[in-house]
Amino acid sequence: MALPLSLPDLDDAALPLGPLPSLPPRAPQAWHQRAREVAGSYLPLLLLFLLALGTWWLVKNTPGPPASAPAPQERDEPDYTMEAFVVERFDKLGRLKLKLQGRQLRHFSGSGIIEVDQPRLRAVAENGRVTLALARRAVVNGDGSEVQLIGDAQVDSTGPRGEPLHFRGEFLHAFRNTERLRSHLPVTVTTSGGSEFHAAGMDYDHLSGLLQLHGKIRGRMLPSAGARVPAAAGDPR
Repeated sequence: MALPLSLPDLDDAALPLGPLPSLPPRAPQAWHQRAREVAGSYLPLLLLFLLALGTWWLVKNTPGPPASAPAPQERDEPDYTMEAFVVERFDKLGRLKLKLQGRQLRHFSGSGIIEVDQPRLRAVAENGRVTLALARRAVVNGDGSEVQLIGDAQVDSTGPRGEPLHFRGEFLHAFRNTERLRSHLPVTVTTSGGSEFHAAGMDYDHLSGLLQLHGKIRGRMLPSAGARVPAAAGDPR
């Protein structure tokens, strides 16, 4: 079923179709007003630029993760010390081969080195030859085959024919296995009969009986009854 719908009557109205009326001209603004408007328009963009610039600066200047520090080197500290000590070493037959005594001994496990203050050393060779040594300090390797005497070093021994030999210097390096005695510092060598040599260094080989003197050499040779001076070679300057 249809229902009637009634609308009120609308009066006819004429609509003008001509050009729109022009707006009145805008009054000119002062320069500070225009600058304020421009600043307000570009302010968000400027803030974004400054934010990006600050982020880039922070990233560039932020330190990276700390590099792993190198492991500190372990210092070779003595694993044990002895005061007023005496150390003796014997061969398989129980014969005394080496006797070392001193004021203090320090053993270093890392290198096997032994340091001795005010050492006194007595070494007995296979043929029974006795060598005595002393100094302010000694450095001995692990098996005792090398002994470095430092400071007022003295070594008293005998030559191949039993003649007495005396060595003096600030440094003497003894090699027990090869029976050699060396020094790169000035030494004084005294042989039987009072013969005496001064040199800038030396190399003594007991097995061959050869004494080599190095550098500038001064000597005094005296005849010796019943003993012969070991052969000496040098380069006097």
